[in-house]
Amino acid sequence: MAKILAQSAIVPTLLTSRSHGASKESGKPKRSAKMMCSLQSPGLRIRSFSGLRGSNSLDNIVRFGQNFHSKVGISIFSRRGRGSRCVPKAMFERFTEKAIKVIMLAQEEARRLGHNFVGTEQILLGLIGEGTGIAAKVLKSMGINLKDARVEVEKIIGRGSGFVAVEIPFTPRAKRVLELSLEEARQLGHNYIGSEHLLLGLLREGEGVAARVLENLGADPSNIRTQVIRMVGEGNEVSVVTGGSGLFHFQGKLDPVVGRQDQIERVVQILGRRTKNNPCLIGEPGVGKTAIAEGLAQRIASGDVPDTIEGKKVITLDMGLLVAGTKYRGEFEERLKKLMEEIKQSDEIILFIDEVHTLIGAGAAEGAIDAANILKPALARGELQCIGATTLDEYRKHIEKDPALERRFQPVKVPEPSVDETIQILKGLRERYEIHHKLRYTDEALISAAQLSYQYIRHVIILFHKVFAISYDRFLPDKAIDLIDEAGSRVRLRHAQLPEEAKELEKELRQITKSKNEAVRSQDFEKAGELRDREIELRAQITAIQEKDKEMNKAEAEAGDGGPVVTEVDIQHIVSSWTGIPVEKVSTDESDRLLKMEETLHKRVIGQDEAVIAISRAIRRARVGLKNPNRPIASFIFSGPTGVGKSELAKALAAYYFGSEEAMIRLDMSEFMERHTVSKLIGSPPGYVGYTEGGQLTEAVRRRPYTVVLFDEIEKAHPDVFNMMLQILEDGRLTDSKGRTVDFKNTLLIMTSNVGSSVIEKGGRRIGFDLDYDEKDSSYNRIKSLVTEELKQYFRPEFLNRLDEMIVFRQLTKLEVKEIADIMLKEVFDRLKDKEIELQVTERFRERVVEEGYNPSYGARPLRRAIMRLLEDSMAEKMLAREIKEGDSVIVDVDSDGNVTVLNGSSGTPESLGDPISVDYLAVDLKVIASLPVGIEGVFLTPKISCLIGRGKEDAGSLSTVVFFLVPSTAIGSSLHFCKES
Repeated sequence: MAKILAQSAIVPTLLTSRSHGASKESGKPKRSAKMMCSLQSPGLRIRSFSGLRGSNSLDNIVRFGQNFHSKVGISIFSRRGRGSRCVPKAMFERFTEKAIKVIMLAQEEARRLGHNFVGTEQILLGLIGEGTGIAAKVLKSMGINLKDARVEVEKIIGRGSGFVAVEIPFTPRAKRVLELSLEEARQLGHNYIGSEHLLLGLLREGEGVAARVLENLGADPSNIRTQVIRMVGEGNEVSVVTGGSGLFHFQGKLDPVVGRQDQIERVVQILGRRTKNNPCLIGEPGVGKTAIAEGLAQRIASGDVPDTIEGKKVITLDMGLLVAGTKYRGEFEERLKKLMEEIKQSDEIILFIDEVHTLIGAGAAEGAIDAANILKPALARGELQCIGATTLDEYRKHIEKDPALERRFQPVKVPEPSVDETIQILKGLRERYEIHHKLRYTDEALISAAQLSYQYIRHVIILFHKVFAISYDRFLPDKAIDLIDEAGSRVRLRHAQLPEEAKELEKELRQITKSKNEAVRSQDFEKAGELRDREIELRAQITAIQEKDKEMNKAEAEAGDGGPVVTEVDIQHIVSSWTGIPVEKVSTDESDRLLKMEETLHKRVIGQDEAVIAISRAIRRARVGLKNPNRPIASFIFSGPTGVGKSELAKALAAYYFGSEEAMIRLDMSEFMERHTVSKLIGSPPGYVGYTEGGQLTEAVRRRPYTVVLFDEIEKAHPDVFNMMLQILEDGRLTDSKGRTVDFKNTLLIMTSNVGSSVIEKGGRRIGFDLDYDEKDSSYNRIKSLVTEELKQYFRPEFLNRLDEMIVFRQLTKLEVKEIADIMLKEVFDRLKDKEIELQVTERFRERVVEEGYNPSYGARPLRRAIMRLLEDSMAEKMLAREIKEGDSVIVDVDSDGNVTVLNGSSGTPESLGDPISVDYLAVDLKVIASLPVGIEGVFLTPKISCLIGRGKEDAGSLSTVVFFLVPSTAIGSSLHFCKES
């Protein structure tokens, strides 16, 4: 009830009326002009008035059920006829939750004793029964308890008749106590009425039953008053001075501070100044600013400080707690001035304000001044010693803009510690984390945490199904400490799991419990009893296994060489889960994958051995940790004619090693041809549209730091793009428009270009399958040197010099195009297989596709158009005409006129087309076969024999149909010639 009244601000007003609420003149309930509602219930009548909220014209109506014992409608009835007297409702606006609870308990005590009034004795019982306020604590310290007080009250006034009216009025003395409590609160300078003020008002009234009860219990009213005032004073001191927490009180809980001696000495030096003795710790988040303040508190506690600050206390101030609850203008300023006065008087307090920039604007309502302006004079005169801490960005954004505040603080730069310093910090914290997680950390784990966090963890990155979410940059030692903390939690949880044997029993137990409940529902109690016995048996077995496991762990811990241990592998696992970068040691399976990487990539990229080998080598170097840690994994420029597989190789790499093609960041540089579009890569400058969104390149890499970055058609980009990429290629970093450094050290950069296509096309006529290996190689090297010279004319030397390798892609030969056609056809087969349609094509159709799709100048792209025109269009027409349905087997062939034919072979399953088999032959004449004498046995001819017509020896490598003649060749006739069957 108290909480509802306090939150809703519906404070019932003391109102006098007749006991039944009726007027003699009208016979209807008489309502005040201000009364807005009257609630009737069997146990309670609540009257609420408007105007108590200030801004709201009508109060909320709260209804309570009959079973709520603490219903209270604070109505004070005068039994003196028409003469009515209303206590000012402003008093009840100031009642605290505890004071409201006291009034509620007083009414409950009246009902318990069967009295129709609430007097001073009921208020006294309510004060004792409340239990948590200052009044209850003082009375308890005097030896007064609720049981004895109730006995004394019954001795003095006895029990009532038992009939209690709906509304319980307050006696005149009780009204007087409430009025006196308001006066006591004003005298103490409080803008609220609590249980302590009610007790002071009760003591000041001094003539009621409550005074006799206290006298009978041996309590001295003057002593009680003194104790109340003393505790009120102490309460104010606690609430003002420790608006946060005293660091000196937590000596056993604070982590040890390792290093940072220079910064702590600098802080002590500034604190010893006569004026402006206010150091401000400035550094990136997570570098240890708060730890320096804690280290100073520890030094003061141990006496290891100069006499200028010896014996002082470091108090951390909570600005949120200071502002909380300041509803009215001037309340915040009053709190802050009391804080400053108390610090001036004690002369032993050093105030530590974390996030000191929150002083600016704190408590600044309309017409008021903020905390920073209130503190400025005291900070300048040295009356208030304050240690502030904030980040570089917040200092620049807030404090530097206020020169008057900036000059009152002396900045102390807190740099990020090195990896070696971080290792020492982790070793200093090791004991605390071992005690918390109940395990041990190896030295290798701590060293690995410092090194891997520095190398890989640059941002807050969360991995959700290959998608990253990022929030802010991370710095040492914070990220290394987080690593060992989470690794300890992971190892501890892993060891806390049930043994495998117990897990199996748990699974069986769940099934038995489910079956037992079903048997009970079906009233098969005999079966339920058997299952219950089995359930009890399983629970006993599980308990025994758990106890045995605990005993083993305890024995290992006592031996000193057992228990969970956090190793380097655990740290590596956490880093991989945070960043998505594989930093664990290479397993046997992954080692085999890396060694066979070229073979796997060639399944998707036909030819281009030089490019595939170069990329595979770069991935292997990076995976085993031999790459330069300050540069990207590798940077290549792929030059060659269109359609030869430059972009396809990047996609294949992303799909094979980085998880999926979506793991690749692709930028079409044709979108960055103008000078002003360069800003799209790193973000718009301040004041321009899109400044808050970041750059397309920088934001993508921040979210996905381990990936392939493809700059497609790099030669189409504006020259300013190349200038921006110099630092990426050399140092593996790029600064965006907001000044944040983005890490490119775990990316593989691929740039594609068509520069040199004309040279390759002219020289490509000599690079073919008609040359031997040495001739091919020498011709390729000659063309590569020519293309390289052309690249040097187009790109600046400092750009090309930073690339790891410039790879020239060869033109595709007809055989390579045929292999690519098989890959593209397989994609169509897979799409149709999803529709439960089996598709096969003849060799003649393959030849037709290659013939129409092969163009040395355009690469493999015309091939996709040929497949779409010859195959996909024909299939689409047949499917729409319902000639091909789900479950059909389809053969696509080319007839003698060169037209594509689609044959539905659903009546009989067609033969599957085998792998290409090399067959040497001269010719097969179908006329001769047709004229063979009937009855010749052993001639097996398939419908696909027509694909052999018109073939030359040079195309035999792609033959996929074999015709077996099982009879001697002489029996077929001289017109059928062949040399060899295979």
